[in-house]
Amino acid sequence: MLEIPVIRWGKPYTSMDKAPVVHFETGEELAQMDQANGGLIKMDMRKAANARNRLREFSIEQLCEMCAKAGELFMSADLPLGNGMQSPADFCRIQSATTGLPEHMCAFNMKKNAFVMQHMKEVLEALTRGLPFEILSRGYGMEDRGVMVSYQATAPVLGAVLPNNSPGVHTLWLPLIPLQLGLVLKPGSQEPWTPYRMFAAMVEAGIPAEVFCLYPGPRECGAALMETCERSMIFGGQQTIDQYAANPRVQAHGPGFSKVLIGDDLVDRWEDHLDLLVDSIFANSGRSCINASGIWASRHTEEIVEAIAEKLGPVAPLPMTDPNASLAAFTTKGVAEAMNDQIEEKLGEHGVTEVTAKYRDGDRWVSEDRYDFLRPTIVHCSSPEPFLANSEYMFPFASVVECPQDKMIRTIGSTLVCSVLTEDENWSRQLLDATNIDRLNIGPVKTMQLNWLQPHEGNIIDFMFRNRAFQNSPPPAH
Repeated sequence: MLEIPVIRWGKPYTSMDKAPVVHFETGEELAQMDQANGGLIKMDMRKAANARNRLREFSIEQLCEMCAKAGELFMSADLPLGNGMQSPADFCRIQSATTGLPEHMCAFNMKKNAFVMQHMKEVLEALTRGLPFEILSRGYGMEDRGVMVSYQATAPVLGAVLPNNSPGVHTLWLPLIPLQLGLVLKPGSQEPWTPYRMFAAMVEAGIPAEVFCLYPGPRECGAALMETCERSMIFGGQQTIDQYAANPRVQAHGPGFSKVLIGDDLVDRWEDHLDLLVDSIFANSGRSCINASGIWASRHTEEIVEAIAEKLGPVAPLPMTDPNASLAAFTTKGVAEAMNDQIEEKLGEHGVTEVTAKYRDGDRWVSEDRYDFLRPTIVHCSSPEPFLANSEYMFPFASVVECPQDKMIRTIGSTLVCSVLTEDENWSRQLLDATNIDRLNIGPVKTMQLNWLQPHEGNIIDFMFRNRAFQNSPPPAH
């Protein structure tokens, strides 16, 4: 039996409390996971400053080189995991077996994480806007233009309460180690595999083990981590976002409500962009915050929704090992049913029509003994008012919304990724000024198409370092 320990500043810790990790389809026990608790975390965080001190023994450039090596090891090596070893193929199999994500999607997300590690120096150069790395290490220095600047780390470590839904989100915390900041992670109960494998790869690449903590455990572990870490990151629903909105110590990540807007100048040629619309909705089984949950246009919306529904409506569940599998399973019973019930209720609102139903053989909700699927659902909203016009779910769901172009920006609400099909310079300027849009793509760019040299959702540099005034008087003359 695979036994996975708590990691306390690099050292394995065996707990009396353990939790089984099971195969979502069969119920087979795949591993035993030692469980941390809140008291343990609070005690360990007294030593958090040691992590930054240890990492500052290396330059940021050296740590970037180690990260690049770790990225290669993460992708290709057999690495230790608890009391066993794990190959890349083993990693994909067990991650799929616990998260419900098809194996080929696990492999794709694995490549995404490795890419960021292998290009960490370029990523940091972009995120720091060309700031010399030594300024972050020393705390002050001269910019290229000859100006003295000072940057102070806001915390010696980052705490992160990690999710289960998509392994790609781990790219958000990967830059912390080369920034000479420790990592305190609470892995998701169904997806501990990426944090543990990345820890093993980094240690194998020469990064000191004692700058890492991994605390699998119950909900109280997340609460203790958030309480004791001066800077933390958490993933959750809209309630989580609202809870931490005014807390500068917390970077909260939740629903993206990402969208594609089609401008009046190009909407008559919408068919040229049909594949972009479908891929933005459907890639990664619609599980990511950067999947499009809305397509907005002023006209042709009934034709657009029909074309998307015709492509996605027939999609059905396949085994996780099938290279053509495109739907992820819901591994917690009741979640898919609740989503399905809410959608059915809201379909009763005026101006809302589901179009995928006529292309689907069977029901949206596919229920098995231990797990469920939700098949792609595309709805048409004749205005932005209905609930489903701006809703997001963890499966391929999107609304095609009819809305005048001059009302779109103020109506779409908070939007993580907004891809806009337009050549209208005036409207493009308005979009650039829109504070409710985080990542803005103008032109035929899929919402899922990320540029790793730009911040994904909030610049981690701005979160973990503060710019302050600093003057250094010259030494007295002798």
